[in-house]
Amino acid sequence: MSYGIVSRVVTFGAILMLASCGGGGGGSGSSPGSPSASNSQPTLAKATALVDGTKVGDDYWAAGSTQSGGTGQTVSGLNCGARGNVYTYSHLSVYLNGRPLALPTNIGTVAPTLAAQTGCAYPVHTDDESGKIRMDASTGASYTLGQFFAIWGQPLTSSNVAGLTGMPITIYVNNGGQLSKYTGDPASLVLPPHGEVSIQIGTPLGQIPTFAWTDPPSFDPNQTVLAFGGTVGTGHWQDGSTSTGGTGADVDGLVCASGMSETYHVHAHLAIINNGQWLALPQNIGILSQCNYEMHTHDHTGIIHIETPNAKNFTLGQFFDIWGQTLSRTNVAGVTGTVVAYINDNGDVRRYEGELRDIPMISHRDITLQIGSPVNSLATYSWYEPQ
Repeated sequence: MSYGIVSRVVTFGAILMLASCGGGGGGSGSSPGSPSASNSQPTLAKATALVDGTKVGDDYWAAGSTQSGGTGQTVSGLNCGARGNVYTYSHLSVYLNGRPLALPTNIGTVAPTLAAQTGCAYPVHTDDESGKIRMDASTGASYTLGQFFAIWGQPLTSSNVAGLTGMPITIYVNNGGQLSKYTGDPASLVLPPHGEVSIQIGTPLGQIPTFAWTDPPSFDPNQTVLAFGGTVGTGHWQDGSTSTGGTGADVDGLVCASGMSETYHVHAHLAIINNGQWLALPQNIGILSQCNYEMHTHDHTGIIHIETPNAKNFTLGQFFDIWGQTLSRTNVAGVTGTVVAYINDNGDVRRYEGELRDIPMISHRDITLQIGSPVNSLATYSWYEPQ
C-alpha cells in the first residue's frame, strides 16, 4: 500500500510509526493503528501531515461510480450538474481488519459526451484516492454518508459496507479532535466538513490514524482576463509546435485535418509558473498551414481549444506531444525544477499527485503547473468564449 508522502511510497507501518509519536492522550496498550486486543474506546493518533491529493490506502474497488450508482440521473435527491464554485470536504477512511482501503477516484463524476460536452458532477464526489469526499458548499446544504454511497452505487448498512460483509462494523467520527463512536444508521451520518469518518470492518483499531492536510493555495480574488488574441504572462517559447511536435501526422491518435467537423468543441486552460513568473503559452501550437490538430492554441492566453467530430478522452500529455515539448515532474517544456500541479474545476480545486501526462482535458478546466517556488494564490479567470 502506498501513501505517497514526498516520495509517494510510504508503507502503512511507517504511517503508524508517525502516528505513535505523541498521539491520542493515552491508549489501549495496543500498537497505534493496529487491531485492538480489547473492546475499549480507541484513541486518536497524532495527525500525519499529508499534501492534498495523496493516496491513502490500498486499491480495492474500481474507480468511479458503479452502474447502479450515479451515472447522471438524480440520486438521493442530488442532481448531477455543473460544479458549484465553493467546496469543502469530509474525509472517509475504510479499514478492513486494520488494513486501510483507498476510496476510489471519480465517484460521482460523469465524463463528457457529445450530448453533454461539459460532463457533470454530483454535489458529493471524489477527485482522487485521498479519501476526501468533495462537498459543494455553495448552497449551504449538508450531505449524508448514505447519499455518497448511493452515488457510488455501493451498499451501506450496519452489516454491509461496499460489499464487505460478515464482520462487525464500527464507525467513529473525529470532528475537530473530538472522537466519538457513531451508533445510528450509517446512511444517516451527516458528513462533517473537514472532519474524519472512520469505518472499521472486522477487528477494530486500537488507535485511529488522523491526517493534517496541506491544502492548495487560496484563490486570487482578482480575476485574470482571458481576452481573445491576448497574452497572459511573459514570452518564453517560440510560437507554434517545435520540430519534434505535430507536423501533420497523427500524434497520440489525434489527427491534423483541414475543415474538420467540430461536433465536440470545448476549451481548457493551462498556466505555467516558474518561480513566481507566469510564462505565456505560445500561440498556434498544433496549427499548421495545411491543417489543425484536435488540440491547439490560437493566442497567448493559455486557452487550449479541443475541437473534434467525436467525444473522446484528451490528456495534457497529448497536448505536450503536439507541442513537441517535455512534460514531467522535473521538466515542463525545458524549464526544470520541482513541478507541482493544481487542477481547478469551477472552485473544486485540488493538488494533482498522479502522472501529469494523464491529466484529462475537459471543458473550462484550469491547470496550473508550478515550477520551483510555491505560488501564493491560484488564479481565477474571466473567460471569453472562444470559437
